[in-house]
Amino acid sequence: MSACGADPLWIYFSAVAGQDGQIDAEELQRSLTSSGISGNYKPFSLETCKLMLAMLDQDYSGSMGFEEFKNLSTALTGWKQHFIRIDVDRSGTVEGPELNQALASMGYQLSPAVMSAIVRRFGNTGKIGFDEFVACCVKLRALTDNFRRRDTTQQGKATFAYDDFIQVTIGL
Repeated sequence: MSACGADPLWIYFSAVAGQDGQIDAEELQRSLTSSGISGNYKPFSLETCKLMLAMLDQDYSGSMGFEEFKNLSTALTGWKQHFIRIDVDRSGTVEGPELNQALASMGYQLSPAVMSAIVRRFGNTGKIGFDEFVACCVKLRALTDNFRRRDTTQQGKATFAYDDFIQVTIGL
């Protein structure tokens, strides 16, 4: 048995990865649905799965291997814990102030204008479900990681060429 075979996540991963040992966004969606990570919340949309894949896809292959899948699983578990903690009424959705609280607890200090834009982008009539919360967290993490790589002086400022900016913002 391989080292991966001893890991419970390997079962979910290998069930859909096939011979190439990689999974694409549709396979990721199936894998996450069968794993039950979304719990009582609706399964992840294909768009959210594409965002998750892009966040970890360093070689731009459009797929992820088992180690990347494990990293994603760790992140998802953390995001789920944050979501459960802020969804105090157990409605399955959170609103702007709750989202702000969750993001702040994850280290994101965002202006009210940015928070408002996030709620408009990821919310449905001001409410954000778990799938949308994860999509928001994925996008913030990817944008922050990309920004930090370019903020060489760690002063909160970075210079982007136009093509680089486009790649960062659309997650290529």
